[in-house]
Amino acid sequence: MTLTRWHKPQNWTLSPFRSASTLRDEVDQLFDYAFGQALRAQNFGRGAAGPALEVFEDKDNITVRAELPGLKKEEIQINLQDGILAISGERRRDEKQNAGQGFRSERLLTRFHRTVSLPAEVNPETIKATYTDGILAVTLPKSEKAKPRQIPISVN
Repeated sequence: MTLTRWHKPQNWTLSPFRSASTLRDEVDQLFDYAFGQALRAQNFGRGAAGPALEVFEDKDNITVRAELPGLKKEEIQINLQDGILAISGERRRDEKQNAGQGFRSERLLTRFHRTVSLPAEVNPETIKATYTDGILAVTLPKSEKAKPRQIPISVN
């Protein structure tokens, strides 16, 4: 172990949010160093068994895209309750591969569950989900209450 003297950074700012993601990355590296990737693979968090997500919003829709390579659509469940979208499923080992002896396996074969808090109220009757080339796209149309409205101005 080596000790190094602390130096004040050149770009020192008083914003507590500026380095929040950096702090999390440093803590993740500390746990990776101490316990290896196995600990992170169990917590279903970022970089683990859960799929990577993208969330987009425009004036009419909220779109959630998740990377789910190698799954069949029957292995994916999507639920919406109280403004929270949940995507879950299970990556299973291919039965054909169980016949032979494994040489190396880096794929995480486990259940996953990701939730997204939606930024606006959506109309649950018109939600659409598509699954193409390992990408799940869920389009959630906003309810009329949540859409921005133009307010006319009257002149007296």
